[in-house]
Amino acid sequence: MKKRIILKLSGEALAGDKGMGFDETASEKTVLQIKTLADKGIETALVVGGGNWWRGRSSDSKMDRTKADSIGMLATVMNAIYLADCFRQKGIRARVMTPITIGSMTEVFSKDKAVRCLEKGEIIIFAAGIGHPFFSTDTVTALRACELDADVILYAKSVDGVYTADPSKDPMAVRIDEIPCREIVERNLGVIDIAAANLCAEHKIPLVIFAMSEDGAILKAAMGEKVGTKVTV
Repeated sequence: MKKRIILKLSGEALAGDKGMGFDETASEKTVLQIKTLADKGIETALVVGGGNWWRGRSSDSKMDRTKADSIGMLATVMNAIYLADCFRQKGIRARVMTPITIGSMTEVFSKDKAVRCLEKGEIIIFAAGIGHPFFSTDTVTALRACELDADVILYAKSVDGVYTADPSKDPMAVRIDEIPCREIVERNLGVIDIAAANLCAEHKIPLVIFAMSEDGAILKAAMGEKVGTKVTV
């Protein structure tokens, strides 16, 4: 069991079968798993994506990358505010922290404040990336984990672990149960960004990469049960 975890949660996890927007049932399943971790005294911070609202330039390939990433960052803020209220409804205090000032809707990220809140049992939800374009939520997750001295990063993905090749393109691809972080970089396996993998390897933060669709997957990963792929450092 890990004491402090950083969970990367995709925006699609909040959309459920709808594919877009928010699905109450899907969101509640996620929130209840995280509430269970909090009840066990596990400090939990989230980085949430925005794919249930916006997928970069996928809708317009001619769009300027900086503008597209800016929209994506704002999409993550909407998701974070929604998640925070889901936690409120379950009796858990959650704070949304961003690297940029967004009026009174969020708090500006501070490592010291984030650590104090985690130690008090509050959930921290990081949104808006690092406030600049060209950085994925995978990389932001690794960065926040390094800053907060996390024990492990849990990457909830659409794929159920690390494969020898892209399973959507190669029917012969085989899932790997355990792999060193450096090997993900060297073999360019692509399950997480190279920048994120390098950060985790350099700062010795292990990962678990698993499918969000599996029942209880967040709990299993946090409790050290076999799920997805374990990435060692």
